[in-house]
Amino acid sequence: MQEPKKMKDYLVQRPKPKGIDVLCSLKHFAIITYAVPVERFLGIFPDRFKLDTIDVGGQELGLISVVPFIDVDFTSAVYPFPKFTMGQTNYRIYIIDSETDERCVWFLGTTLDSWTLVVPRYLWNLPWHAGKVNFDCALNEDTGLYDKYHMDTQSDWAEASVDLVQSEADSLMFPGFPDTESALVYLTHPLAGFYYRRDGRLGSYRVWHKELKVKPARLKSAKFKLLSDLNIVKASEQSLPYSVLIEPVNEFTIYLPPAVIG
Repeated sequence: MQEPKKMKDYLVQRPKPKGIDVLCSLKHFAIITYAVPVERFLGIFPDRFKLDTIDVGGQELGLISVVPFIDVDFTSAVYPFPKFTMGQTNYRIYIIDSETDERCVWFLGTTLDSWTLVVPRYLWNLPWHAGKVNFDCALNEDTGLYDKYHMDTQSDWAEASVDLVQSEADSLMFPGFPDTESALVYLTHPLAGFYYRRDGRLGSYRVWHKELKVKPARLKSAKFKLLSDLNIVKASEQSLPYSVLIEPVNEFTIYLPPAVIG
């Protein structure tokens, strides 16, 4: 069972941006999470990290999230710089760094709909891949909830589509956590990520953001080819997520360049 967590214990002061650090708003930000048997994660990340698991009905499960959004006003956090808008979908597994005991994520990769992909992919060797990302969303201004949320990604690496909807009747339920706040710390507030670079070396990145004001949603349909290709979440299981959370827009600071660890 996960131990209780308080969000205030994980809210840190924003490190001052410098150099090439980036500021961006993330629009139509969703976190679609699946809980699956721990053995499906074997061999995905190095021994330095361990899966951050939950216990549901006596079964130990690991969590993986698909995170689609649109980068809005993607620009330098330090200097005057052109602003970019681009669709993106991230894939991340919740882990613990055994060297620091920090809860973080293992970053499988992302699809990005922008020519700027050349920088992270070729300059920093990040596992970023080209994709044509389209959003068709309708946010109800009166309720602040989505009447419609559709995302479609055409990509050789990770073809994806998802349809979500929200209503006032949706509720937050997180089996395996002692309370809702603990689950939200876990799911929404990892500030560090690790990954295999395209050259096979270990890399890491850090971000900063305020507490995310997410609300629950329901999944109508989903197809995440990467998850089925890796046999982490089978196609037949993708219509049954552990949880779905949405925030219409938030702001992230991304600290660059990413670090090379080994």
